[in-house]
Amino acid sequence: MTSTHSPARLPYLSYGRSRPPSSSVPSPPPGSGPGTAWADRLRVVPRVAVWGVPALLIAYAGFRRRWMSDDAYIYVRTVRQVLAGNGPVFNAGERVESSTGTLWQWLLVAAGAVGVDPATAAVYGGLLLTAAGFALAGIGALRTYGGRVAVPLGSLVLLGLPPVWDFATSGLETGLATCWIAGAWLALTTRPASLVTSLVIGLGPLVRPDLGLVTVVFLGAQWLLVRPSWRGVFAGAGAAGALPVAYEVFRAGYYGHLVPLPAVTKEASQSLWGRGLIYLGDFAHPYLLWVPALFVAAAVLPTRGGLYGGRRGPGVVRLVPALAPVVAGLLCWLYVVKVGGDFMHGRMLLPGLLLMLLPVFVVPVTRVGTLAAVGVGLWAVVCAGWLRMPYGGQIGPAGIADERGVYVRHNADPHPVRHTFAGAPHHVRYARQVAAARRSGAPVLVLGKEGRVRGSSGGVTASYVVLGFNGWVVPLDGAALDPIGLAYPLAAHSERVGAGRVGHDKHLPAAWLAADRGVGVPAWVSPAEVGAARRALRCGALAELGAAVRGPLTAGRFLRNVAGAWERTSFRFPNEPGRAERELCG
Repeated sequence: MTSTHSPARLPYLSYGRSRPPSSSVPSPPPGSGPGTAWADRLRVVPRVAVWGVPALLIAYAGFRRRWMSDDAYIYVRTVRQVLAGNGPVFNAGERVESSTGTLWQWLLVAAGAVGVDPATAAVYGGLLLTAAGFALAGIGALRTYGGRVAVPLGSLVLLGLPPVWDFATSGLETGLATCWIAGAWLALTTRPASLVTSLVIGLGPLVRPDLGLVTVVFLGAQWLLVRPSWRGVFAGAGAAGALPVAYEVFRAGYYGHLVPLPAVTKEASQSLWGRGLIYLGDFAHPYLLWVPALFVAAAVLPTRGGLYGGRRGPGVVRLVPALAPVVAGLLCWLYVVKVGGDFMHGRMLLPGLLLMLLPVFVVPVTRVGTLAAVGVGLWAVVCAGWLRMPYGGQIGPAGIADERGVYVRHNADPHPVRHTFAGAPHHVRYARQVAAARRSGAPVLVLGKEGRVRGSSGGVTASYVVLGFNGWVVPLDGAALDPIGLAYPLAAHSERVGAGRVGHDKHLPAAWLAADRGVGVPAWVSPAEVGAARRALRCGALAELGAAVRGPLTAGRFLRNVAGAWERTSFRFPNEPGRAERELCG
């Protein structure tokens, strides 16, 4: 970003130690020379340890609890389709974006292209990125305080929380989010005038769409720090928006939607404040998060011994690097609460918590800072050793799950990286049905627990609520569908059927699947409903949805997809086939 300030006056330089010009460097005093080198090296050790040790600890804790989420296998199937030459889709011949983390998906594609198994890359790549994020966060906080001797504080809060250990792996994009958040903040506090900084900050929506909030706040902070000319504003905005805007055009034209399909399914634009507050309490209450919050607050209060105590007139600009991640973290939490939270315990609140803790990830050694670190450290030991959620290994009463515990139990494996579901006979039975259908060579429609129906539109078509598992057992040339709609556009655009688990409150009736994919009608499904569904699929917005995701991708189709992306993304239809037919076909 081009700045109207001279380099010597840029605010970020006050956070580090700038080197004076060589002509003004004073001669070393008598007695100082090679003999002081060891003393200088010894002074470096605590500065490295304060960010290096937390990174090593989270890597160790994450490795001890390594696992693979079922949702991570959604990424894996898309990666396998790309490597097989079918494009970034979940099912061949149907352009659906089932991966919420765009950048994570393509990083796994890159790993697969050089011969690394995508599932292995997802688990261990996420672990390495989490550790790197902890290191970058510590370095950023240390630089903010001018390289003074420091003690860990915010990092101890994260290290004491079991959900942080769990999602250090999981195969999801959480590790990438941790690394990006810390790296973008480090770049902001070190070189806010750089176009590279703008480029890094702009990656937020590609890491996760909701992290676009962080991008906006960090870009605002960059402007406050630099106060660039208009030319600099446009240059910085161009660098930040180049990749996200280009990918959004591709998304609209290729998939026909403005957001990944899971965002359509979960109705991310709607408000469910009550459920969101339950989700927040489900995370904060078991671990007594108010305890470390009090210690952190005591460390940053503007008192004589506090973090900002004893400084006169710090000014808004000087506080921008500290305030920006706190504001971004609060906005992330507000958004998570607004949309009703998530079904995985604590997962969606972790990025916001990291953001709010960045300015105090490490703090200078002062009386108040040291006492706060000791208090948080004691809480972290108690939390890590004894505090747990009350429904470990299960799904709680609010539909929130100890996701890792569930898969440990279902797989009868303390480290379920490869899902066998040895402890879940109903999943094994379903996998055998799909395998039998595949061996038969006949077109078969497998409808979850209900059974098989011969006569699908071709190959193996299987619908199951556990989508990642379904995508793993169904061959790449078959169709792995889910009645919830995470990778099935027909289900995603249906209306909610009730207040079920967050992200699981849609369920497409079997009549639609039979009408859309099969020529045979299951015995337990009304032929009249199947007929109504078939007629509705040929009418209005449903017909256009089918053409957008399944029609040949010509230049004209790409342009029509872009032009209709807004209306298509917001389209919903009734679950009941008869009512859908009346509304769509008149």
